[in-house]
Amino acid sequence: MVTRLLVAALALAALPAHAALTFEEGVARDPGSRALMYREHHLVRRAGGQPTERLVIYRCADGTPFARKKVDYRRSVLAPEFSFEDVRMGYREGLRRRGGTDTVWVSDARGEGERSATLDEPAARLVADAGFDEFIRSQWQPLLAGQSVPLRFAVPSRLQTLGFKVGRQGSTTLGQEPAETFRLKLGGVLGWIAPHIDVAYGRESRRLLRFEGLSNLRSDDGSEQLVARIEFPVPAAPAAESQWQAAERQPLSACRVRA
Repeated sequence: MVTRLLVAALALAALPAHAALTFEEGVARDPGSRALMYREHHLVRRAGGQPTERLVIYRCADGTPFARKKVDYRRSVLAPEFSFEDVRMGYREGLRRRGGTDTVWVSDARGEGERSATLDEPAARLVADAGFDEFIRSQWQPLLAGQSVPLRFAVPSRLQTLGFKVGRQGSTTLGQEPAETFRLKLGGVLGWIAPHIDVAYGRESRRLLRFEGLSNLRSDDGSEQLVARIEFPVPAAPAAESQWQAAERQPLSACRVRA
């Protein structure tokens, strides 16, 4: 086991900084029954320690790929451009940036075409999609000190941003790794009644270990947003460029997230 970990670490260190590519799996389960719902396969490129691109394939329990997300951090690490597609109900959403203007968009199978809205939020205050990971790391010390940190999060499905607050919940241990837990909730009165999201990060590694709350996926019929506990039990490992290319080209098929 030690030998395999050492080989993986050396292989990752040997990669050029501009070409570092890693793979990590997230396992999503029903928080109540613990039944497996789907898996997330994350491929991430980094340069100088910062993410530049992310490609995520979502797979049903039987392995069928049904959704794909592409994230581009090159213009903003906290509010990256992204596009998400779920073929189960023909749903698509994302954020694009043109000439300094941020636009959120959404499209589904109802035949209404793409709906979009320009965001007035200053880029420096905006957080979007996987940029939340980087936001947590950028605010690590204030959060550990007990501060409640505000942010504006882009929500394409609502064609707007919403104000949230993040605060530390406490310390725990996950998979024998000491971790810090944080809670994301809406600001103001809505924060007392709306669902919250809990995340846990390794105290030393600062990598996401567990996510629990409303996910970015909807139920099979599209009627509601899924609540999931997503765990990342194994640290990211070096990946080959061929894995990225295969994930980009892989056809998506409808399947059932819940049996």
